[in-house]
Amino acid sequence: MVFNNKRFALLLAGFLMGFSLLAQNGLIRGKVTSKLTNDPIAFANVLEKKTGKGVTTDEEGKYEIAGLAPGLYDLVVSFVGYDEVAIYEIQVSNAKPAIVDVQMEETAEQLSEVVIQASAFKKTEESPVSLRTIGVAEIQRNPGANRDISKVLQSLPGVVTPPRFATI
Repeated sequence: MVFNNKRFALLLAGFLMGFSLLAQNGLIRGKVTSKLTNDPIAFANVLEKKTGKGVTTDEEGKYEIAGLAPGLYDLVVSFVGYDEVAIYEIQVSNAKPAIVDVQMEETAEQLSEVVIQASAFKKTEESPVSLRTIGVAEIQRNPGANRDISKVLQSLPGVVTPPRFATI
């Protein structure tokens, strides 16, 4: 049986890659619930401190952190309205997932008064709705105006002249 170098290199790479995948298949999973009501806490943050990997719990309060090498890990669980919970030295192995259920205690904080006040807005009669400046060159270039400023102004968008009635 004859092996060429490309096949041998591919076989060796696949073999070594399989070992590297087996080396990091540790798993931490669990459920985050309220200590008072035992209801699941949806969308709580679960962070592993050493690797910085973090997840958010689902609607049922369940979470799963995968791809961990065997060893000891620390978790920090936080959610708005609850005290932060830290769990230390969770043993992770390749053999089975580490199950860590967390119960969080509600925190009550007295917030200070919130006042929303709008600033006064004053509109004076002199305030222009829009402003446009035209120069002598634009007046001369305007077709059909014959250098008449009133005809140039009437051609601008949004400019309306009031009707004039002749008096006898």
